[in-house]
Amino acid sequence: MESPYKTITQRQLLLACPSCRTTIADHEDSLGHKQTTTMIKTPPPKQEDSDVIYEEDILRNPHSVQGWLRYLNHRKQRPGRNMIYERAVKALPGSYKLWYMYLTERRRQVKGRCVTDPSIEALNNTYERCLVFLHKMPRIWIEYCQFMVEQRRITRTRHVFDRALRALPLTQHDRIWPMYLKFVRSHPIPDTAVKVYRRYLQINPQDAEEYINYLVQADRLDEACQRLAYDCVNKEDFVSQHGKSQHQLWVELCELMSQNPDKVVSLKVDAIIRGGLSRFTDMTGKLWTCLAEYYIGLGLLEKARDIYEEAMLVVSTVRDFSQVFDAYAQFEEQLLNAKIKAATDAEDDAPDEALDQDIDLRMARFEFLMDRRPLLLNSVLLRQNPHNVNEWLKRAELYKGQDDKIVESFTQAISTVDATKAVGRLADVWVEFAKYYESKSRLKDARATFEKGSRAPFKTVDELSHLWCQYAEMELRQKAPQRALSLMQQATSAPARAGKSVDFFDPAESVQRRLHKSVKLWTFYVDLEESIGTFQSTKAVYERILELRIATPQIIINYGLFLEENKFYEDAFRVYEKGVGLFKWPVVFDIWNTYLTKFVRRYGGNKLERARDLFEQCLEGCPAKYAKTLYLLYAKLEEDHGLARHAMAVYDRATQNVELKERYEMFSIYIKRASEIFGVTHTRPIFDKAIEVLNDRECKQMCVNYAEMERKLGEIDRARAIYQHASQLADPRVDPQYWSTWQEFEVRHGNEDTFREMLRVKRSVQAHFNSQVSYISAHMVAAKQAPPPTLASTIPTDKMAALEAQVTADAAAAGAAGGKSLQFVRAAPAAFDKMGDSVPFNPAEINLDVDDDEDEDDEDDGSDQTRVKITEKSIPAAVFGGIAKQASSAMNDSS
Repeated sequence: MESPYKTITQRQLLLACPSCRTTIADHEDSLGHKQTTTMIKTPPPKQEDSDVIYEEDILRNPHSVQGWLRYLNHRKQRPGRNMIYERAVKALPGSYKLWYMYLTERRRQVKGRCVTDPSIEALNNTYERCLVFLHKMPRIWIEYCQFMVEQRRITRTRHVFDRALRALPLTQHDRIWPMYLKFVRSHPIPDTAVKVYRRYLQINPQDAEEYINYLVQADRLDEACQRLAYDCVNKEDFVSQHGKSQHQLWVELCELMSQNPDKVVSLKVDAIIRGGLSRFTDMTGKLWTCLAEYYIGLGLLEKARDIYEEAMLVVSTVRDFSQVFDAYAQFEEQLLNAKIKAATDAEDDAPDEALDQDIDLRMARFEFLMDRRPLLLNSVLLRQNPHNVNEWLKRAELYKGQDDKIVESFTQAISTVDATKAVGRLADVWVEFAKYYESKSRLKDARATFEKGSRAPFKTVDELSHLWCQYAEMELRQKAPQRALSLMQQATSAPARAGKSVDFFDPAESVQRRLHKSVKLWTFYVDLEESIGTFQSTKAVYERILELRIATPQIIINYGLFLEENKFYEDAFRVYEKGVGLFKWPVVFDIWNTYLTKFVRRYGGNKLERARDLFEQCLEGCPAKYAKTLYLLYAKLEEDHGLARHAMAVYDRATQNVELKERYEMFSIYIKRASEIFGVTHTRPIFDKAIEVLNDRECKQMCVNYAEMERKLGEIDRARAIYQHASQLADPRVDPQYWSTWQEFEVRHGNEDTFREMLRVKRSVQAHFNSQVSYISAHMVAAKQAPPPTLASTIPTDKMAALEAQVTADAAAAGAAGGKSLQFVRAAPAAFDKMGDSVPFNPAEINLDVDDDEDEDDEDDGSDQTRVKITEKSIPAAVFGGIAKQASSAMNDSS
């Protein structure tokens, strides 16, 4: 019987495929030129019959892929599939499907084996044979490269990647490069990785950041900085794949260079960072500190100190200054601590005098730096805005004790600040400069400063007037009042050829030409004249102010008071007359108030008609906001010196002309004065008018006061009628205080019927307010649920007719339900009490309920109407207090 196994050498297998003979040498090298044998098990005779069909099929058509696939599927889970694959790819060497299936199965067979296993090398040779025919297939190259990466043979793997890049078109390289780059990054081969990345960046320069990150990780910082500078920062069209801006890339470059000064040798770090200072002005503080750290890393400490000093003199924002100053202070502190530590260590051996001097020098340098901080910060703010007056003044204060620096600061401020751009008043610089000379007793220089400042251009007239006022005050401090007066006279003199053509608000005119119309200057001048001048000179100044028509209400009042103090009363009143002619309401209120008060106090009732004319003139155009005070003053005049009826007429006018919120108070004053002058009974018309005019809340309070007045007069029925009238405005839920007041009144002065009537009115009022709330709520709900209006519904109809129709419909519905129609019946006070005794008739009773009378008439007619029976309940005796006891005692006596 023939043996089922045949011995076939690998060399014979390779030679069986003429297209694979080029790989025999490599294969023999890998096997050490040793010829090995592979035992291929042929199927048993009983199984050969099942393969005959497929063998005959492939013999008839060896170039049919489907035939080979059917044969392979038939031999599934059976040995010998590799031999069939070899025969298939020999017959169809260009079939991608057969090669891919063969290689996939071979990789599954060698999975988990050692890299030195011969089957691994055999699979490598199989891949090589496949790529002879399918070298343009990227999937084969990708799997081959992955298989080589798993074997961790660096050189052979790199060669495979290179061959793949050469074999595949450029459009397919993006499938190979990620694997290639990952492979070189995973092994400590920086030289090879750098060469690979350089080749990669020739095709994809936008991925330069990935290369830079690798260089940083590989500690090749010099090339990393070069790439970052030339490939990223200097290219305006560079777009970061990580979303970084040019600003962030520049910061990253500066940090790399400054933190690794000994490793970055191919770039001019100083020039690069200084170039960034002019390019990125919003991060100058960070760049200056980076430059200083670069020199600190090189050991050039003095150079770093010079960089810090230069930075503090250049930065223009407080944030940048804070960064530089904090870094500088930390630098000096670290050096000082290092020296102190070195000195402490040296003391154990021997004291070093030079080291101690160095420590003292560095300590003095550090303290000097900290002392300079306010001045350096002030310099930064002035560089930021050289027209900031307050910062210039603060700078002069910082130089306290250094006279030459103070003078230099003031001089520099005057020459630098532009009046049109100044923040603050430029005049303050001149004033403080002159005050400095005054404090040094250099009055000549101070006066020269003021004189020069008076000719300087200012933004507003107020600044120049402030300078002149300060000039005069300096002369007053120096005990030279006449010189101060002459200065004010000089300042208020009209310029030559000015006349009345100079407009105070004309910006085209210089402030010096408009100075003579400055209210502030004239106010100071007139105060100075009142203090040290004569009556005539002061009056002349006031008249000059009125002539220029620049007076304010306060100046008018001051002028009048000044004349009054000097016993010129009529002149003072004429000044007030001029004042009320110059101004309008409401500015003129203070003048009128002062004028009328002074006039009444001066003449009283001697010039009553004139006073009345003044009041009428004042009240003619007076707004309601200011009328109350004037009306009260007018009424007081009539009460004291005129007729009482005139005073009442004034009060009556006041109630009509004051503001709405002041009418209640005005009515209260009117009623009080009327009761004091004419008696309480004369206040009834006033109460009636107030009730008609005031709003609901004030009307209720006025009715309570009215009823209280009637109660004191013994008019109980009138008081009750007033309470009943005002009850229409008092909702029991909102205003319980009103009803408690009425209840107390009834308990004290009423009887059972009146108390019951009060309760009925309360229920009626509460039902009225409840119906209003329900009506509003129903309409709100109906508005939400109502269908869209039709043409018929939009036609206006008679509201009364609609209401009658609704009542008729309700009555019909009630009749259909078998019930009787309900109608309202007057709920009049009971004619008899529960004992059957009649109630005494009060002829003085005031009945204001018109509806009750109408209902009584309805009861007298013979109509058959079904009335609702009202159940009566007895009222607790505690409600009536003493009245119930008196009534019971009277009944006992009668019995």
